[in-house]
Amino acid sequence: MSSYFDERNEKTLAAIDDILDTLPDFAREFNVGISMRTMPLTRLGYLRDIRVFCDYLTRKKFKDKQIVELTIDDLAKVTPTDVEAFIDYLSSYTVNGKKYSCKEHAKERKVSSLRAMFKYFYKKEKLQNDVMTKVDTPKIHLKPIVRLEVNEVVDILDEAENGENLVGRQKSFHNKAAIRDEAMLSLFLGTGIRISECVGLNRNDINFSDNSFVVTRKGGNTSVLYFSEEVADALRRYIDWLDDQITEKTPFGKRVTDHDALFISNKGGRITPRAVEMMVKKYAKVTTPFKKITPHKLRSTYGTNLYRETHDIFVVADVLGHKDVNTTRKHYAAMSDEIRRDVVNKVKLRDRDEPNNGGDE
Repeated sequence: MSSYFDERNEKTLAAIDDILDTLPDFAREFNVGISMRTMPLTRLGYLRDIRVFCDYLTRKKFKDKQIVELTIDDLAKVTPTDVEAFIDYLSSYTVNGKKYSCKEHAKERKVSSLRAMFKYFYKKEKLQNDVMTKVDTPKIHLKPIVRLEVNEVVDILDEAENGENLVGRQKSFHNKAAIRDEAMLSLFLGTGIRISECVGLNRNDINFSDNSFVVTRKGGNTSVLYFSEEVADALRRYIDWLDDQITEKTPFGKRVTDHDALFISNKGGRITPRAVEMMVKKYAKVTTPFKKITPHKLRSTYGTNLYRETHDIFVVADVLGHKDVNTTRKHYAAMSDEIRRDVVNKVKLRDRDEPNNGGDE
């Protein structure tokens, strides 16, 4: 695993330690119990959701207790009605004077975190019943999939190359970052990688002999993916440019400080996810102003194009790194209408081109 992911895990583990100090003892037991099969980011997400739930319990059910004083016995007293009330509470709640509001997907994630915790303690026989088996998952309304059309892909790549619609400081900065930005956009649109996967790439992950690269997937596993010659050309131009900056100041005015990183920031270190998001937003704003395009939407664009070409949801799932094909199906279900139209004449009831022998078989 690259240094980027090592450093990210270290920061996440430190954040886990901090949040555990604010949680009951059973949260620490749960964190240790699932550590062998989950990544630190997953556990941190669970613990943040559990903290919201524990805060709710001390407000509504165990008003005489602080969060850290809650016990397994208290969890055993939680009823399905309590959990349903908690889900409703998530629509609008306040913690430390700050107001929060959870939409459908945020509610679903918190319920998923509670399911994991209650299931864990039930399997460990610390709870006699798993209350979450009696709680329905919040209904999720699928949103329209936002993606770039073919002409919009051309537009955003052209804008990254020439920056003709940028103004002011953006125009000045573009002159320094155009080669890098075009390479990153080409990689997103040509391989469908996640933003974390892109940011975590090292120079030695790229192999131009077969146009492949090693990517660290969500969950920590590595995969070998391939890119087209068009993407390869953009990457070669960028790496040639980067080689010129290793011993000199970058066009951004800073020396390269991370010689392993593939994509560097204006400060010379590894580029951050936030910087990538801002880069994509900058070009999308002038090329597709009525669509909210993010790095994930570029991933959706690639997945959609791959699905159109293959009509194979399993191929799309494998290339995108989805562990569950249902995740892929959910994201690209909108394409099913095209498939239905394409196959309407594929199945023949009676082939009129063949003669009718008129006999029974």
